[in-house]
Amino acid sequence: MLTVKLSTLAVILGLAVLAPNLYGLWQPARFAAVARQFPRHWLTGVVLMLVSTAWFIYYVRWEEVADFEPLKPYLYGLFIAVGIGSCLFVRDFLAVRGAAVFMLLLAKLMVDTARWAESDWRLVIVVWAYVLVVAGIWLTVSPWRLRDWLQWATATEQRVRVGSALRAAFGLLVLLLGLFVF
Repeated sequence: MLTVKLSTLAVILGLAVLAPNLYGLWQPARFAAVARQFPRHWLTGVVLMLVSTAWFIYYVRWEEVADFEPLKPYLYGLFIAVGIGSCLFVRDFLAVRGAAVFMLLLAKLMVDTARWAESDWRLVIVVWAYVLVVAGIWLTVSPWRLRDWLQWATATEQRVRVGSALRAAFGLLVLLLGLFVF
């Protein structure tokens, strides 16, 4: 089973949030243009969906529920077919759907990793994970809402800068927690 230290995960997540948002502060118009293209970007959707499918299969592989053990080969085939079939037949908002599945899997990793940490600062990671769960479920049900939200959030350069600054500050907090607390 995949095990990662909370400090390592926090550094990776902090950098993953900080880096693109620093770009959003530096080049808000370009950042906004890329963000608006995301919901319908097919190649990004394929990558996210296939990575998420592989990650999900990995979790199923390590699941130890005895009732499902004889069904695992069939489940692998079913989940792989759903992942690939989504890429081929559900092209509309595929990037959003792939990101939603990725968020759910990432949230599981975050909660599993933070579960036994001794610092109360772990709750930053846990609460973030639950926000990802809610967002993942919400975007799975209504993926067009991300498009609408991105249109609103990138309508002006000031909105892009403020949003990027807030997200960069959060990414910096998570990075610092990973470097100095966890």
